[in-house]
Amino acid sequence: MKEPWRQLPHDFLVRLQTIVPGDKLQSILNGYSVKRPTTIRVNTLKTTRNDLTELFDAHSISYEASDISSISLVIRNEKRDLLELDAYKNGLFYIQSLSSQIPALKLDSQPDEKILDIAAAPGSKTTQIAALMNNTGEIIANDNSRIRGYKLEANLKMQGVTNTKVLISAGQSLWETYPEYFDRALVDAPCSMEGTFTTTNPKTYEHWSMKEMKELVQRQKWLLRSAVSATKPGGIIVYSTCTLEPSENERIVEWLIKKEKGNVELMEPMIHIYPSDLMEGFFVAKLYKRSSTIPKILQH
Repeated sequence: MKEPWRQLPHDFLVRLQTIVPGDKLQSILNGYSVKRPTTIRVNTLKTTRNDLTELFDAHSISYEASDISSISLVIRNEKRDLLELDAYKNGLFYIQSLSSQIPALKLDSQPDEKILDIAAAPGSKTTQIAALMNNTGEIIANDNSRIRGYKLEANLKMQGVTNTKVLISAGQSLWETYPEYFDRALVDAPCSMEGTFTTTNPKTYEHWSMKEMKELVQRQKWLLRSAVSATKPGGIIVYSTCTLEPSENERIVEWLIKKEKGNVELMEPMIHIYPSDLMEGFFVAKLYKRSSTIPKILQH
C-alpha cells in the first residue's frame, strides 16, 4: 500500500529532503500521516486545572498530562465530545495545538507589562498571554483583516479577556504608532504552514507553493522588524511560525540581527519542532533588544 505522505505536494517532498536532518526525515513523514489527538489549554481566567478535570471525569472525557505546561492536556476523546460541553461554550478551555502554546510560554509576559501581539487572529496566543498575565497590564492584539479581527474579538470575549485592545492595521507600520512602547512583542507570522500539513485533511496543503512562500518572506521580515521597533530597549521579542522552511524561519532571524547591527541578539538557541504523532511542526526564536533601533525624534 502506498505511504499516505506521498500525496503531499511533490515539490514540497523534494524540498523537505534538503531542509530537515536526514535522520529525522522518516519520522517527519510519518508525523504528516497520523491523526493527532485534540489538545487543549485550561483557561485559568475562568477555572482551574483541577476543576476542569473533575468536569471532564464527570462527562467521561479521557485526558492525559502534557510536557508543555501544567495546564496543557491531551484529549483522547473525539473533538466533537469537547465541542458539546457547556465548558467549551463558556470558554473554560481553549482548543490549541501543543506546539502553538510554546511561543507565548517563551515570551514569558509578566503582570502589568505592555505586550504586542502583531499578527494576533484568531487569538490562540493572545488569550494565552492574557491568562498568563491574569488580565493585568495591556495587550495590543493586531491583525490586518477586519474579518479575522471579528473572530479575534469573539475569542477574547469568550475567554474572559479584559486587558486587550484589538487593532486592525498593517503590522509592518505599527511601530510608527507605538515606537519602543512595549515590554515584549510576539510575532507569530503568517507562513506557509508546512508544520500543520496532514494527509488526513488535504485542505491543509492544497495551497502550498514556492511562489507564495517567497511572498510571505517579505511580510515576515517587515512584521518582525516592526515589532522590534515597537519594543523598548531591554525588551523581548519572540518570532514564531508553524512551518519548516528555513527561509521563513532562521533566515528571517539572521536577516533581522544583521540589519539591526548589534541592537538585537538571540537569547537562546532557536527551537525546531518537527511533526510527530502528537506535535505539529513549529519554529520559535527568542530575541533580546539591547538598544534603540529608531531615531530619537520618534521615541516616547
